[in-house]
Amino acid sequence: MALVRERRQLNLRLPLPPISDRRFSLPSVTTTVATSGGISAADLEKLNVLGCGNGGVVYRVRHKNTGDLYALKTVNGDMDPILTRQLMREMEILRRTDSPYVVRCHGIFEKQVVGEVSILMEYMDGGTLESLRGAVTEQRLAGFARQILKGLSYLHALKIVHRDIKPANLLLNSKDEVKIADFGVSKILVRSLDSCNSYVGTCAYMSPERFDSESSGGGSDVYAGDIWSFGLMMLELLVGHFPLLPPGQRPDWATLMCAVCFGEPPRAPEVCSEEFRSFVECCLRKDSSKRWTASQLLGHPFLREDL
Repeated sequence: MALVRERRQLNLRLPLPPISDRRFSLPSVTTTVATSGGISAADLEKLNVLGCGNGGVVYRVRHKNTGDLYALKTVNGDMDPILTRQLMREMEILRRTDSPYVVRCHGIFEKQVVGEVSILMEYMDGGTLESLRGAVTEQRLAGFARQILKGLSYLHALKIVHRDIKPANLLLNSKDEVKIADFGVSKILVRSLDSCNSYVGTCAYMSPERFDSESSGGGSDVYAGDIWSFGLMMLELLVGHFPLLPPGQRPDWATLMCAVCFGEPPRAPEVCSEEFRSFVECCLRKDSSKRWTASQLLGHPFLREDL
């Protein structure tokens, strides 16, 4: 089990392949599913690579007729069964969601001969929040937090737990709009007693109860793991480094497990506003039943727009 956990840690940062200026057309597809606005794969022109990882590549593409830009996530059919399940889960969730705070799916294309699947999504031209660590004011961070929490509140109302909230999975555009993306390890709850404490996602952002179900204190809120990850991410964006470890220290599974399960939750520095310090504390309570929900956090004084 330790070997599996260590391997997940290595995926904290996914390398980008070389970006090519060469443009090329998408191959024809055998089947097109859940398309929006009549877009087909043949209508799209690849421009460059935005990122890669977990058996797939994300391209920036342009509609040949309208000039509209999209992001196209393509996954090869030769991937292992775990990645196949993750892709199917992401497709199912994207079909169910329709929110300004969740990345929008415009179509799903299947190339049955080789088992390749592509998901056409809206293009967010600002990249991810990962690039903003340490360069965000409290006021701007509050604007991001409102949007992310509205997205989480929407997902949780649909009984969807994200399970991998982190800066790399929050997309930004030039309007400072933030949207939740990457649902490969998310879970749709079928029964009220379903557990979400399985070991999936990025271990650096896992809550205490997901490392150790006995650490959750009283009754466990299945959505509370998303709130822990969100609070950790908010603190990271402001201070500029991963807050559970000293600056520059590379996280490994054993160190993270000890810090999360046995250490005190990280706190915002004293130089931060009292409202922000309180906001982070409400997110990072070790007892999951005492963590604020997304809806409660939306009413926190830190998010008052007149501050």
